[in-house]
Amino acid sequence: MKILAVTACPVGIAHTYMAAENLQKAADELGVKMKVETQGSIGVENELTEIEIAEADGIIIASDKDVSKERFGGKPLLVVGVQEGIREPKQLIQRIMDKDVSVYKGDMPSADTVKQKKKDKENPIYRHLMNGVSYMIPFIVVGGLLIAISLALGGEQQAEGIIIPDDSFWKQIENLGAASFSFMVPILAGFIAYSIADRPGLAPGIIGGYIATDGSFYGSEAGAGFIGGIIAGFLAGYVVLWIKKIKVPQAVQPVMPIIFIPILGSLIVGLLFIFVIGAPVAGIFEGLTAWLEGMQGTSAVLLALILGAMIAIDMGGPFNKVAFLFGSAMIAEGNYEIMGAIAVAICIPPLGMGLATFINKRKYQQAEKETGKASFTMGLFGITEGAIPFAAQDPFRVIPSIVTGSMVGAVIAMLSSVGDRVAHGGPIVAVLGAVDNVLMFFVAAAVGMVVTAFMVNFLKKDVAAAAVPVDEEAAKTDEAVVKDKKEEHTEIHKLTDITTPELIDIDLKGETRDDVIDELIGTLDANNVLQSPAQFKEAIINRENESTTGLGMNIAIPHGKSSAVKKPAVVFGIKRNGVDWGSMDGSDAKLIFMIAVPKEREGDDHLRILQILSRRLMDEEFREQLMNVETKEEAYRLLQTIE
Repeated sequence: MKILAVTACPVGIAHTYMAAENLQKAADELGVKMKVETQGSIGVENELTEIEIAEADGIIIASDKDVSKERFGGKPLLVVGVQEGIREPKQLIQRIMDKDVSVYKGDMPSADTVKQKKKDKENPIYRHLMNGVSYMIPFIVVGGLLIAISLALGGEQQAEGIIIPDDSFWKQIENLGAASFSFMVPILAGFIAYSIADRPGLAPGIIGGYIATDGSFYGSEAGAGFIGGIIAGFLAGYVVLWIKKIKVPQAVQPVMPIIFIPILGSLIVGLLFIFVIGAPVAGIFEGLTAWLEGMQGTSAVLLALILGAMIAIDMGGPFNKVAFLFGSAMIAEGNYEIMGAIAVAICIPPLGMGLATFINKRKYQQAEKETGKASFTMGLFGITEGAIPFAAQDPFRVIPSIVTGSMVGAVIAMLSSVGDRVAHGGPIVAVLGAVDNVLMFFVAAAVGMVVTAFMVNFLKKDVAAAAVPVDEEAAKTDEAVVKDKKEEHTEIHKLTDITTPELIDIDLKGETRDDVIDELIGTLDANNVLQSPAQFKEAIINRENESTTGLGMNIAIPHGKSSAVKKPAVVFGIKRNGVDWGSMDGSDAKLIFMIAVPKEREGDDHLRILQILSRRLMDEEFREQLMNVETKEEAYRLLQTIE
């Protein structure tokens, strides 16, 4: 019998390879031919081929993250969490041997254990949303920056706004940016649907997203914006998921994913948006425009609050467009102050979110920090869409923060008689001379930006990241450290390339996890591995907050990547009576390996050390030998076998 397996975990380091090792060992003991593909941090290894899949008697996926299943169509497929691959490998293989597994026909797996595990670990709505956001971000960045560049270098102030002449080279750059923007919401919707229903959901999602942005389908001058795109994406995903459950003749099954499901899904989503969802949206925004027009002459502060909130709440969507068009119409009537408040509000969401990522980096993932730079640039040119990635990822904290900031900025602008004579927003209009009371324009924008940044950072929690930012400037000023890093760029082939007997402690004294962490960090520092023990500990603790590195079976492998580390190193300690590390199997950690990696070697060959370490520690006899060592030298000789 031949069985294949795929192992993976969200972090993609230890558990991935522990499950692979245990499955392979169990297969050898049961006399089963086994091949295991690992999807870890260093990429896919030992990849399964089409021929191997065709010849396999069954497949096991032991993973806590999404693994593509399309290639396993027609094969008995067992989907479990990675912990089951570690703890129950023989039982999983036996189920394949006993044919106690259903054949995968292209539907989403329905194993109760997998569903419950996914539900416990992560909100599926959030996961699907993040999938769409991740594919949408490049379109926002490309579109926003190209438009910003074209406006800055080729824009001319005219009565109707900042205009780029049609015969200008910069007009083509603007068109390229606009083209990128036009894909933004359809891509968001498409990949939300893809996350829910796999590839068959992609076309209905993209088509639904396009309809959401084009109000002409349902009689509205303003489309439904990115909020409509999110609705379309989830609608498409779950509609396709429902269609996939319909029983069809065996002869029709092969063409369902490529013909019938996309067509039916696109029709249902498109028609629902046109006839059910779109028409009410159109009526809401038409009534909103009339209401705003009726507010002229009432409280200036109230009007500014409303306009500021509308500009920020959907960042370029229908609320934003209604407010913007209202402000543009007031310019024609000689009332520039309404557009002045709007021009301030327009730039605050992207500027505020950009500032937030700069002033408190612990609140944001690395990708968000990069997005923050682009967001800040877009804000300078009045492109509110720069804040969309943040709002889509964390709407309950980001949207109230940007709305509050824009409202504050709009009120200050209105009370200070800031006027804008062109239909555009952001500091660019002030720089080009289109704003009355320029000083207060910048004051209003700055106050609103600061309010947004501090409010969102107050509401957000620190991210749980494997590596945390440190004081880069302080590290750069130490030339000797930089030199050491270059000279000590060790090639790593086995564990003892980055550990020594001096980095071994066979009698740890700490009684808590944090005590042990301090003890091991002290050993690293004493051996000239660390520039800043405090900064490295921050990286270790943040990694622990993401998910425990207590792997079970009395093992813990805390690890951190930080610029506070001078050279790669592993410190090994033994805690004879164990310490609570929050391990998933409830066992105390007794064998503890702490891995320290310089930030610039992130993703380097140290991951392979973690891989082979995890595999080797699955050998119960080896663990027992380590526990019984009496000297550092004896422990070191055992560690030399890990390669």
